[in-house]
Amino acid sequence: MIRVQTMPRQEIVETLVQRQHLAELKSLLEPLPAEEIATILEALDKESAQIVWSQIPEELANNILWEVSDSCREQLVGEREPSFDESQICAFELVDGKLLQIAVSSRKDLEGKKPIWIDLINVTKAERNFVGQHFGLSLPDPGDVTDLEVSSRFHVEFSGDIHLHSNFLLDRAGSSRSIPVAFVLHNGVLFTLRNEELPVFRLQRLRAHAQPGYVSDAFDIIIDLYGADVEYSADSLEDIYATLGKVGHQVLSEAITDKEAAAILGEIAEQEDLNGRIRGNILDTQRAINFLMRSRVLSNEQFEESKQILRNIESLNSHTSFLFDKINFLMDATIGFININQNRRINKLTVLSVVFMPINILAGMGGMSEFSMMTQGIPWPIAYSTFLAVSCLMGGITFLGLKYFENKEKQSAKLVPIRNR
Repeated sequence: MIRVQTMPRQEIVETLVQRQHLAELKSLLEPLPAEEIATILEALDKESAQIVWSQIPEELANNILWEVSDSCREQLVGEREPSFDESQICAFELVDGKLLQIAVSSRKDLEGKKPIWIDLINVTKAERNFVGQHFGLSLPDPGDVTDLEVSSRFHVEFSGDIHLHSNFLLDRAGSSRSIPVAFVLHNGVLFTLRNEELPVFRLQRLRAHAQPGYVSDAFDIIIDLYGADVEYSADSLEDIYATLGKVGHQVLSEAITDKEAAAILGEIAEQEDLNGRIRGNILDTQRAINFLMRSRVLSNEQFEESKQILRNIESLNSHTSFLFDKINFLMDATIGFININQNRRINKLTVLSVVFMPINILAGMGGMSEFSMMTQGIPWPIAYSTFLAVSCLMGGITFLGLKYFENKEKQSAKLVPIRNR
């Protein structure tokens, strides 16, 4: 419309209107997901698609390149390939009984490879879709699958693919949590998906790379990962034992302050949460191993190894039960010390009230009248001094009397065990 009109400074007006339109286009594109933007780019002609592409934020461009077709991507960026930016994809091939890692930074790195294990960490939906399409399956989101019921988390699909969805322990100082991991076994290739790195997976990669014959197929990898998770849980239980030992030494000391007791309760609660998390994870591992054994897909050696993992889990269950009992004992003992401290403060207040009770009575009687019979005819300095001295004497006698009866009760309490002997 501007071009067909004649006006002064037409080029400047056209440039300003074009900039305004581009700014509005950019604001419209920012809230849209990558899938919708890819659909829009596919529907536009080359010139319009390039205009839209120029307004796409840089941080979203890579995800969109995963969604568009190869022809559309060539029109937009030429030979540029989408990369795995913040994601980490590790592929492993079995060579002479060892797992050898394949560096995967772009889509071309997977072409012509025959891996036995694909490990995906913090991948986007578009990256999952590409890897799944490359190998002919659909990969789930690890953050969603662990919310399913147990019966749906371990299943075999009609195509023969085996799906396992479990929680793995991540125990760090001051922070322990369960990380969901999805396992998919498709045509002899194991796919593992998670959103965080786990020590168990690093340990498995090191073992399989250093020891020839440690892994023979994908089922060996699954069983070893579950077995390593049980070992990791056992190490965390040993740390709980050590921490509770230190806490128990503090609790069973002669006396603890309320501030120390509050810190002890916080430490006990943290260990209780970690112990419960360990118990939940090993029970989840137990269900997964039982499912694999019932599926009849394991060899004899793998079956025996799975039985050994189940025996280890049974032993860990008894340890977690013992730790729960110990935690309850320490918590009750700590709360008992808090109650003792409160009783001591109340006892002190009670002693003070008893000591000052005779003084209050004397003060009340003497203060009824300035010219009472207690002070009549006596100069006030002498009267008040005498009153103060008598008050202190009565308070001291009352205090000594309370101490005498308290010591007498302690002595009688000590004599009772001797008489019983």
